[in-house]
Amino acid sequence: MKYPTWIRILLAVSLALNLGVLAALVARPVLLAPPAGKMAAAVQLPDYLQLTPAQRAQWAELETPFLHDLSSNWSGIRRHREALVRRIFAAAPDRAAIDSEQAAIASLQATQQQRVIAQLLAGREMLDEPQRARLLQLLLGRYTDEATEEELLHRK
Repeated sequence: MKYPTWIRILLAVSLALNLGVLAALVARPVLLAPPAGKMAAAVQLPDYLQLTPAQRAQWAELETPFLHDLSSNWSGIRRHREALVRRIFAAAPDRAAIDSEQAAIASLQATQQQRVIAQLLAGREMLDEPQRARLLQLLLGRYTDEATEEELLHRK
């Protein structure tokens, strides 16, 4: 089934946003969803997971190359997104060029998703069962009530 370009673009942007949130959650401080009636508290993920000193060292060792790769990948995605939007709104849009930019974005997003999965698997291996359960709950909870930018844009 062939979908219109705008749907594919929307899906690609949505996927990128979701991956970005996941990557930020894994790599940086996060805001936890507050329990009912309590205020949200900003915490470091290693603190939230209650990592041991050895786990913290291993976490930091895994995080540095991951963040570098992720940053580089996001730069590529941003460049192609900008080119895609410019091509879509050109005086005479070139469908082949638009499709090429969309394919480049999809490829970079697939690579990024594989990096995030590899990072989560590596992190999983160093965690004990209660830590894994906390991380799983945190990751799943992040998406239950969130709307993507595209959803918010179209609700207005």
